[in-house]
Amino acid sequence: MQSTDEKARPAGAGQSHSEIQHVVAVMSGKGGVGKSLVSGLLAVSLRRRGHEVGILDADITGPSIPKMFFVNGAYPEPTAEGLLPCRTPTGIKVMSINLLLTSEDQAVIWRGPLISNAIKQFWTDVVWGKLDYLIVDLPPGTSDASLTVLQSLPMSGVVLVTSPQDLAGMVVRKAAYMVQQLKTPLLGLVENMSYFTCPETDKRYEIFGPSHAEATATRLGTTLLGHLPILPGLAELCDRGAIETYDGEAFTAIADALARIIPPARAPLMEQ
Repeated sequence: MQSTDEKARPAGAGQSHSEIQHVVAVMSGKGGVGKSLVSGLLAVSLRRRGHEVGILDADITGPSIPKMFFVNGAYPEPTAEGLLPCRTPTGIKVMSINLLLTSEDQAVIWRGPLISNAIKQFWTDVVWGKLDYLIVDLPPGTSDASLTVLQSLPMSGVVLVTSPQDLAGMVVRKAAYMVQQLKTPLLGLVENMSYFTCPETDKRYEIFGPSHAEATATRLGTTLLGHLPILPGLAELCDRGAIETYDGEAFTAIADALARIIPPARAPLMEQ
């Protein structure tokens, strides 16, 4: 049931109370490569540099961002201006469908148009306020959700996430071609799960095979932003809603490289 504030609020009211400098989407094309992890770490790294940061979780049917940031859950506050996103312990603003459900296990069983409308509302009806960066965590694939974000939001660019397997690289290339066809800047590529370092011997093991990230980046004409190793401790922090306590060492160089090349936001390609 809608509250009195929600009934009185016109659609899109939140957008007039938002001022966002850079909108960066994190996209994988393929599931299971760590796009949400990269989204979360990017937000944490930018926040540690003193920036005002938000995360728009556009993965409507498989949201994972809230689990990584809120150990005891959270709920957006409705106001006359729009929904106020939830704030993490360090001040990152987060909006996700999972923050609106009665249980984090509740399934969202929607067709494409409803998913697209929800993403648009997270942009127009949420009071983001002043942000230096809004990170958009996209679901896998090149269908409705990704199309809605790339066409409806004023994108600064897209970061692609892959893993060492050539199969992952093939699917990521499909996502890259979609980005290029929509004339959205492709900011670079991050390879996740690149290797594991044995703590006893300090020896590296390429569990998922040799990296293909450099060849993929070259083929796409983009920058290889860096490699993320397999970090069991980081996975545990995400499960406990404590990603912000991670020291961030493995991600520092990636965040620095990305911050140097992110262009200003631009107008949407097509108004929906």
